[in-house]
Amino acid sequence: MNFSILIQILALQCLAVVCVSREFDFYYFVQQWPASYCDTKRSCCYPKTGKPAEDFSIHGLWPNYRDGTYPANCDSVNLFNDSKITDLESRLEKDWPSLACPSSDGMRFWGHEWDKHGTCSESFLDQHSYFKAALDLKNKANLLQALNNAGIKPADGKYYSLESIKDAIKEATGYTPYIDCNVDASRKYHQLYQVYMCVEASGSEFINCPLLPHGRSCTSQVEFPSFSHIKPAHQEL
Repeated sequence: MNFSILIQILALQCLAVVCVSREFDFYYFVQQWPASYCDTKRSCCYPKTGKPAEDFSIHGLWPNYRDGTYPANCDSVNLFNDSKITDLESRLEKDWPSLACPSSDGMRFWGHEWDKHGTCSESFLDQHSYFKAALDLKNKANLLQALNNAGIKPADGKYYSLESIKDAIKEATGYTPYIDCNVDASRKYHQLYQVYMCVEASGSEFINCPLLPHGRSCTSQVEFPSFSHIKPAHQEL
């Protein structure tokens, strides 16, 4: 092979490795309020394990760069392997359920999160450590308790100020969250949907967000809905 061509190939390979292995700067740790997920035009399906608890559930732990971009699908070889998280399954079913239709056991949801986001964290966390880190962060934040302590509780038709929700979470965790809202099935009312918190790259400690996400905006007053009046879509249980 011509030496100059070989050098070009090696240079391109090196560039590809740099692009793939560029270390991210922080995570967005995202939790969602299940009743708000379900109370939309799309509705939801409860997991095969049954109706989830009225508590925040994990959506994902997503590596991000400080420039607003993020890595995705970083390793097509080390894809999701459910045998690596068997000891975490009961915790995942409780704290990281899938509400998508049709009803599922969560494996597809967890597999998607690992393949798209988790594989980009492998310089810090292997698959088992990635899921355990997210579960531990949920316990550490304890969002529902933080809101309850401030008198903010899920109820039919009750509204709370967006700032009071942020203040309650900051009081409990030390860090200001980003709040993402959606609209209810009538498309009239904004609901507390997702809470973003930022986490340092090893996945164990919350930090001040270097950059706020581009989520859906909220009105100054938002509903914190209860499961009590929400009916899921038809599902296979």
